[in-house]
Amino acid sequence: MAGRTSGAIGWQSPSNALWVLIASGTLTVMAGAVLGPVVNQVGTSLGVSQSLAGLVITTHGLFIVLTSPVAGALVDRYGPRRPYVLGLGLYGVAGGAGLVVETFPALLVTRAVLGVAVAFVYTSITVLIYSLYEGERKNRVMGLRGSANSLGAAVWPLVGGALGTLSWHGPFGVYLLALPLGVVAAVTVPDLARSDGDSGESGVAVLRRTLRARPLLALVYGLFFAANLLLYGIVVYYPRVLATVGVDSSLAISLYLAAMGAAGAVSAYHYDRIKRRFDYRRLVLAALSLWTIGFGVATVAASRVVALVPVVLFGLGQGLVFPTVLLWVEELVPADRQGQFSSYVAMVGYVGQFLAPVAFGPVAGAFGVRAVFATAAVGAGAALVGVGWRRYIANR
Repeated sequence: MAGRTSGAIGWQSPSNALWVLIASGTLTVMAGAVLGPVVNQVGTSLGVSQSLAGLVITTHGLFIVLTSPVAGALVDRYGPRRPYVLGLGLYGVAGGAGLVVETFPALLVTRAVLGVAVAFVYTSITVLIYSLYEGERKNRVMGLRGSANSLGAAVWPLVGGALGTLSWHGPFGVYLLALPLGVVAAVTVPDLARSDGDSGESGVAVLRRTLRARPLLALVYGLFFAANLLLYGIVVYYPRVLATVGVDSSLAISLYLAAMGAAGAVSAYHYDRIKRRFDYRRLVLAALSLWTIGFGVATVAASRVVALVPVVLFGLGQGLVFPTVLLWVEELVPADRQGQFSSYVAMVGYVGQFLAPVAFGPVAGAFGVRAVFATAAVGAGAALVGVGWRRYIANR
């Protein structure tokens, strides 16, 4: 599918489409991040417990997991442009509905629809980048997407907090940005020619055949799962570590987490330059090294300055992992099933985010919050040794 367009007219071109792809890529991060600061206000205003109010953050993630395979199948069948534009429109309507919704059940329905929209946008953007760009240009664009995602993770919670001072409805207005982006996408994104190579096999059959032929693919998905598991381990548990060094205000905590996003934005922005010198395995080794050191520091950090080191190191590694996984997946999967296999990236990522409290909660409860990061350091270190040994054996 790469590089082929069907009926591209007027403003429709890869160069014109670039910045709408990058801008709308941040929406997949914004979906939950922008509401973090107002979750407590939502619970109070709508008369539900704080634990139930938390569903405002997690419901869309569940529906991303459930509907990503559907999005992938539609992208493979119809091309990525139409699902992308449809997803942006749905995102703006469902997300923006929070401006006027006044009951908790109705709000959850809009969050579920938002999850469907994110699944369409996430997968479509990935396949559009695969298809519109080649070589180093593709590395550059995927790095820019990763940089925008990381920067969005840093900025959108601050925006949500600022708008939340006006009303808990305020942050929902940000979702309306998807509507003009959808219009720009309809004007600038080319309609890609669909592949004629679909064998008619079911998605499950293709998945099994591909994993048998390319077992490395499972490890690439596992890397993205682990990256998101660790990311939300930081989001959920690192504020408790910060409290032990005197950082306990919500603003100060948000600045530490913003530093993580900013670090990821820097490494992802330079991804194409880094990729010229290092292959995927070396990039993974670099990320795992940064994570092992960062989590090790988190277990002993005793000052505000030292406590900044773990989030910066994790962010730098995250900025390398995001584009690496997406580009590596493309190289390992059938060209006519890019939508299907890129949709699994979203699935494993959001499952990892969801399972972070499940995985680390018992550790924190039994041994204290710093044990969470000691466990993460051991896990990242073990993966580092495993990947390094595998590379050593392959190069002998």
